[in-house]
Amino acid sequence: MKKIIFINDPVAGFIKIDNPLLLEIVNHPYFQRLRRIRQLGLTDLVFPGASHTRFQHTLGAFQLMNDVLGILKMKGVDISAEEETGVLYAVLLHDIGHGPFSHALEMEIVENVSHETISRFFLRHFNHQLGGPLQIAEKIFNNSFGRPFFHSLVSGQLDVDRLDYLRRDSFYTGVPEGMTGSERLIRMMNVAENQLVVEKKGVYTVENYLIARQSMYWQVYLHKAVISAEQILIKILRRAKWLARQQQNLFASPALSFFLYNDISADDFNNPSVLDNFALLEDNDILLAIKVWMNHSDFILSYLSRNLINRNIPAIEVSDKPFSEERIKFYKTLTQEHFHTGEEENDYFVYSDSIQNTLYDFVNEPIRILNPDGTVVHYHSPFLNAEIPVQKYFLCYPKQFKKI
Repeated sequence: MKKIIFINDPVAGFIKIDNPLLLEIVNHPYFQRLRRIRQLGLTDLVFPGASHTRFQHTLGAFQLMNDVLGILKMKGVDISAEEETGVLYAVLLHDIGHGPFSHALEMEIVENVSHETISRFFLRHFNHQLGGPLQIAEKIFNNSFGRPFFHSLVSGQLDVDRLDYLRRDSFYTGVPEGMTGSERLIRMMNVAENQLVVEKKGVYTVENYLIARQSMYWQVYLHKAVISAEQILIKILRRAKWLARQQQNLFASPALSFFLYNDISADDFNNPSVLDNFALLEDNDILLAIKVWMNHSDFILSYLSRNLINRNIPAIEVSDKPFSEERIKFYKTLTQEHFHTGEEENDYFVYSDSIQNTLYDFVNEPIRILNPDGTVVHYHSPFLNAEIPVQKYFLCYPKQFKKI
């Protein structure tokens, strides 16, 4: 008898998995690890309910993909059984390359290597281990499959990844503006010339979707306190890596120690042991290490670790313009005098950078609108400046200097 499982999710409802190979992937230790990686990094320091995981999100995206495929087939889009299974594999594994705390530590644990790159190595591993059934999934993921709409559903302007994280993050943060009409948007989807399109009557649903994304980015993902907390997490890891390169002894799990004491590049993931070590990394590895590092002999590491664990995050200012060198130098001088640190060490306490968000990439990834006469046009918002990048600047410094 064919085995079918149902997973009850508070956002997606009942999620059905009835394919044995898909079940095998979900039950694999590499995939189960996503239960222990938070979807939104340290956002729960600002929104306490935001402790949901990559595991939940991935299953939610999987359910939405099933919904989309059902709608497209109902509208007469020819989708073979192999293509359907392939795109479901691709969406299940689209985030498997995330490391601890998701985007917060991306490019940090493995420097300059994105989670998408690592996901490709996991895809390749599963394809080899399962005897080659993920070849279509790999092509869809890499956007080399002959029908581009499949890739757009996995990674595009209207992909199921975004549709799920908006509704899910909105639910768990309690920010209702992020709720978008994902069900109606899916019902408005179609395919024209192998490209994903939205039927003309769904234009206002697209508009609402972009507004929801804008609200979530500036209210949640780029909330200034979230930025401050995640910056201190980055500084802790960088200090730990610096100490490791000085051959100083650091408490760490074997997996974390591997990445602290070795310079790993993307090519190194061709070695199965590197992928295995990465697959053992989760939020708990980082948190436990930081708790122990609170008492490390290195002042900078212990100071930053104590502040993060106790939520004593740096003060942060956000501006539409870059902060002046004089203002940055002012806080660095205060820090140097207060902590008796060297000039180079000040960068762990006082730093300025920029954040940028573009809601809609009109040039490279246009949203296509299908008119009733069968013509396709590129969507352009008459109300939002969604195509224009929004850039802001932030300055962080120790909280005790806030009123000076």
